[in-house]
Amino acid sequence: MAKGKSKQDDRRAKLEALERERKTAERKRTLLFVGVIGVIAAIIIGATGWSLYRDNQRQSEFADKNLDQIGVSADAAACDDVVRAPADGSGDHIESGPIPYEAAPPASGPHRPTWLQLEKAEEFYTVEERPEVPLLVHNLEHGYTILWYDQSVADDAAQVEELEGLAGKFGGNDDNPDNAFIAAPWTADDGDAFPEGKHYALTHWYANPETGKDQEGITQYCGKLSGSVVEKFMDDFPQSDAPEGGPRFL
Repeated sequence: MAKGKSKQDDRRAKLEALERERKTAERKRTLLFVGVIGVIAAIIIGATGWSLYRDNQRQSEFADKNLDQIGVSADAAACDDVVRAPADGSGDHIESGPIPYEAAPPASGPHRPTWLQLEKAEEFYTVEERPEVPLLVHNLEHGYTILWYDQSVADDAAQVEELEGLAGKFGGNDDNPDNAFIAAPWTADDGDAFPEGKHYALTHWYANPETGKDQEGITQYCGKLSGSVVEKFMDDFPQSDAPEGGPRFL
């Protein structure tokens, strides 16, 4: 009888030991999981914090600069003369599918039915974030100036930072037609490259403000970024003189 009880006690002790080991292993797994999650959360929070800090630093760097103090002077920007070409596609809405544009980049043409109103549009888009070109062409119809930049700019962190600083000068007031500006990339997938030596292109869709007719696509290519050039271009071709320009179309 005592021998049988001893075996039961041994078995019970082994089971209890196994249960303790199982619980210990489970606690370790839980702690490891919590630790990994904590590390991942710390990385995400740290990256977000650094990104916000970097953005704030960038904004503060350009906050005290006038537009004409960003980039190079107009003379140093190696810009071509403004080109005016007959515009077409006003009111020509295409729901989906590719739209071939002859110009690189387009300053007019068929486009998507929707567009990015001022409170929804970003002043600066990266290659990954940029809306499709036909949607941006609709923004041109509403009087936006678009400053397109090529892949060589997109690949240069210093140039991107400067371009973001320039674009940021047009933020903060969704009721101001003068802020109808977007900087967006032009990629190899979008169409032909810019002319040799040119890395930026300003575009605007012009229409006679009184009649809405005599429409033209306005384009100016530049080799370097110049706030002075951007400022003059937007003064010469304001948001109001587009087929669907004026504050009510923002």
